[in-house]
Amino acid sequence: MKMYVHILLLLFALNLQAQTALFNNGNIRIHDQGQIGFHTSLINNSSFDQNLGLAGFYGNNTITVSGAFIPEFYDTEIANDKGVLLDTGLNVINNTNFVIGNFISPRPQPNIHFNFLEAAFSVGENDFSKIDGYAGVNNQQNFTFPIGDEEQFRPLILNSNDTNTFAKCAYYFENPTSPPSFPQVFDLNKKPRTIGEISSIEFWHLEGSVSSTVSISWNARSNIAAITGDAMNIIPVGWSISGRSWVNLGVTALSGDLTMGFLTSDNFIPNDYAIITFASVATPKEILTLDNYLVTPNGDGINDWLYIPELELSKDDTLKIYDRNGLLVYSEANYTNGFTGFANSDNMIINRKIGLPSGVYFYLIAMKDLNLNFQGFLYLKR
Repeated sequence: MKMYVHILLLLFALNLQAQTALFNNGNIRIHDQGQIGFHTSLINNSSFDQNLGLAGFYGNNTITVSGAFIPEFYDTEIANDKGVLLDTGLNVINNTNFVIGNFISPRPQPNIHFNFLEAAFSVGENDFSKIDGYAGVNNQQNFTFPIGDEEQFRPLILNSNDTNTFAKCAYYFENPTSPPSFPQVFDLNKKPRTIGEISSIEFWHLEGSVSSTVSISWNARSNIAAITGDAMNIIPVGWSISGRSWVNLGVTALSGDLTMGFLTSDNFIPNDYAIITFASVATPKEILTLDNYLVTPNGDGINDWLYIPELELSKDDTLKIYDRNGLLVYSEANYTNGFTGFANSDNMIINRKIGLPSGVYFYLIAMKDLNLNFQGFLYLKR
């Protein structure tokens, strides 16, 4: 009988014409097989947990969940096209069923989020029903965040190497250089030469302390064609908090075309990065304008060896250096900054132990895996 009293009292409060919100100042509980339908706002100022059964949010008027205590439901669903605005968090133990409408959390207040507890999951999420804002997950290793913005469902799939005590994610359809609802701006030009164009359309903010991979997708609204003409050049990048620049997060899976597709990153720790988005890998023809070089092996730490950063793009390269007479003096496969003014060839080199004499030398570079060849001069000064 106690179960029915709680439910009937609640439903009676919801149907009062003058009632604009349900105030919980006591110990309401949804018992096993119980079902409660919220058609008005909930102000939760007391414990509202230890629930079983289903709590649903229905109707066609915006519902607000607020109060000093976070309500905790076993199963919940939303069928309200105007959505449910979270002014406090909301915890779910088991299933969340998305039918129509969004759970909306304020992005400038990321501590207010829809929270999936251990073993909780969701079904039915789509463009018209999802979490518009932050979703959290507790004590789960793998999880699909059912997130997006007001218009589209833009999930992030988290696959971690161990259980996440807590992880949290939100999607932003905003320009990283000036996001109106994120407390930081990001310079798209602060990147290594191996990263090409970076998306100015969207990004995800992911928190988590466990090494993980993420899977994210793009669609026509992502405008991937603005950053690359080849979908196979798409990479995930993250803004390094310590390095204050963009980092290639690596690709382990990639599929799609310029209008639709998905990728999976390599392993990284989410908390090391402020945001994640799409970029293109710079093609060698875009960045390889090899110059003449200066080598001054005097121990001052400046130009003490031949450094060619573009070789980092190739996994199968060779470097050969010749003197002015065409004599090979240095050769190295997969060059790693080894030339410091000394010969390593088997040719007849005079005074090999004291190093090559100052002067102009000629280099040849072959990047076999990229089918590229370069040549130029270097000046050795002792």
